[in-house]
Amino acid sequence: MKKLTLAGVFATIAVASLNTWAKVEFKIQQISSNLHVLYGQGGNIAISTGEDGIYLVDDQFAKLSEDIKKQISQLQPGAPEFVINTHHHGDHTGGNENFANAGSHVIAHHNVYNRLKEKHGEGSSYLPVISFSKDLTLHFNGEHAHLWHFAHAHTDGDAVIFYKNANVVHMGDIFFNLNSLPFVDVDSGGNLDGLIKAVEATVERIDDKTKVIPGHGPVTDKQSLTSYLALLKHAKQLMLASMKEHKTLEAIQAARPLAPLGLSYSGWLPETRVTKLFYRSLSQHVQTN
Repeated sequence: MKKLTLAGVFATIAVASLNTWAKVEFKIQQISSNLHVLYGQGGNIAISTGEDGIYLVDDQFAKLSEDIKKQISQLQPGAPEFVINTHHHGDHTGGNENFANAGSHVIAHHNVYNRLKEKHGEGSSYLPVISFSKDLTLHFNGEHAHLWHFAHAHTDGDAVIFYKNANVVHMGDIFFNLNSLPFVDVDSGGNLDGLIKAVEATVERIDDKTKVIPGHGPVTDKQSLTSYLALLKHAKQLMLASMKEHKTLEAIQAARPLAPLGLSYSGWLPETRVTKLFYRSLSQHVQTN
């Protein structure tokens, strides 16, 4: 049997990684006259095009940046003027440095700036050059894109983008449209109650004709978002009932309180992990307003 050296292990991992990236299939969906959604690998990207130029919401992974630029060029030539981050996770901000080096200006909430600075260091091109507290409006391409911060939802830096003229909302990872429950990143300031409040506030602000862009999954509508809100509330009720009956996390996980929902789970976010995150979130007291 041939001995596998450490170099051979790394080479095998590298080849497997390259094969994974090579299999990424991009899809562009038109949402309005100057707004498109790009599906790839990572968070859904919104692309605004028009007389003023181009700007993005989220930019997926760094290794996909050149392919993403090619996809954008099919809509309009040129580098994006702005990249808005809905939060700090790498599948939404991984391309920040590449786009910044090409001339883009990154925009995000103050907490996104702080978390990216902690990860990449002061002065890194990954960091936003414009950050905001509660809200910010971008008047560009004949559109008024209102960025609104929801505290302690998916993370502590979430921004939802409301496009006034197009009647579209991009929710980032506050909304997972995958017949599943969301990732509540408790370690990054996320909180289930805050996430529910964010969805409630968004539902109240949109109408039946609004197109809803989730962080992951297909573009949908208010009815789907309302159903998602009901699912979140139901999941919370099931968790609280189980927490009242069982005194330990281990006992709660064994009881599988979320099983009656009949949902889908991914390999990186299995039912046991969702249960643990919901338990941690509901066990803590975080100010969410």
